[in-house]
Amino acid sequence: MHWLRVCAFAFGSTLAVATSAATGQVRIAPGSNPIIRDTFLADPAPLVVGDTLYLYVDHDEAKDGEMFNMREWLVYSTTDMKTWKAHPPILRIADLKWAKKDAWAPQAIQKNGKFYLYVPAEHDDTHPGKAIGVAVSDSPTGPFRDARGSALITNEMTPKGTHSWEDIDPTVFTDRDGTSWIAWGNRQCYIARLKPNMIELDGPITEITPPHYVEGPWLHRRGTLYYLTYASMDPTGKDHDEHIAYATAPSITGPWTYRGELTGAAANSFTIHPGIAEFKGNWYLFLHNAALTIGDQKGALGRRAITVEYLRYNPDGTMKPVVQTQEGVSVPPADAGR
Repeated sequence: MHWLRVCAFAFGSTLAVATSAATGQVRIAPGSNPIIRDTFLADPAPLVVGDTLYLYVDHDEAKDGEMFNMREWLVYSTTDMKTWKAHPPILRIADLKWAKKDAWAPQAIQKNGKFYLYVPAEHDDTHPGKAIGVAVSDSPTGPFRDARGSALITNEMTPKGTHSWEDIDPTVFTDRDGTSWIAWGNRQCYIARLKPNMIELDGPITEITPPHYVEGPWLHRRGTLYYLTYASMDPTGKDHDEHIAYATAPSITGPWTYRGELTGAAANSFTIHPGIAEFKGNWYLFLHNAALTIGDQKGALGRRAITVEYLRYNPDGTMKPVVQTQEGVSVPPADAGR
C-alpha cells in the first residue's frame, strides 16, 4: 500500500486514500466524508447513549426527475466515529396512520427510560399541511411506534405562518432542570415546552425566529450558554443556497443573540441541516451535502449524503467557523493536544 492525496470538493480540501499497487483499488480512509457511502441520507441528528453515538437520518430515494422521495427513518451507530453500523428501519410513513408522505428531518432524545423520536410528515386531509409526530421505543435502534396515534403539532396550531410546510424539522432538548423543549419550523422558528410524558405540549407556542433563518433548527447547551443552530440564507444575497448560522442565549427562553455564520453552503445541495453532539471528548457538527455518487445515481437535491466535522469553541463560547472537508474526522482535529 501507499498513500496518495487527491483533490476534494470545490472548496479545496484534500482526502487521504489508500491505493493498492497490485489491484488499483482505492480505499477511503475511515471517517472521511461522506461517512456512509452505500445509501443516500439526509438531515443527521446525533444522540449519545453511553459509549455509542446514534445518528438518526431520513432516507433519500429520489430517482431522476424527482425532488424528494422519502418514506422511512433510519439510524446508524458508532463507537469510534470511524466505522458505522446500519440498523433496520426504525419507523416508516406507513406506521403513522395520520401521515401520507414525506419522512423528513427527525430527532431522537432519551428520557424516562425510553427513546422518543420526533418526525415531520405531510398530514392527511383532516389537518392539511406538514405536521410533527412523536414515536417511542425502549431501544435507541427501535423499532419505534406512534406514541399518540395523532400528530403532536399540526399546521393550524401555528396560524401566523405563511405556508403549509412550516411545521417541520423538530429539535428536542432537555434542560438541567429536567424540562424538555421542542423547537421547529420553516421560515418561522417556534419553540414550546413539552410535558414530562414527552408526547404533549405544556404551554403556548412561541416564535423565536433569528436573523436569516430558513429551517433545520438544532438546540444544544455548552456550559451556561444555549445555542440555536440552523439553516440560513446568505445575508449578502450572493449565495442562494442554505448556509449554517447560529444564535446564543443565557436561557432556553432567550433572549437570543445572532452570532453569524458557522458554515457556508453544502457541496451540490441547496439544503443543509446541522446536528451537534459532544462524544468522547470532542464536539462534532453533522451536516449533509449531495457530493456522493452510488452506481449511476449522482448526488442531487433528493440524493444527499451525511458528513461530519470537528466543532471548536472560542473562549467566549462562540463557535469557530467550520470548513467542510472530505477528510472529515479521518484525521485528528487541528488543535489536538492543545
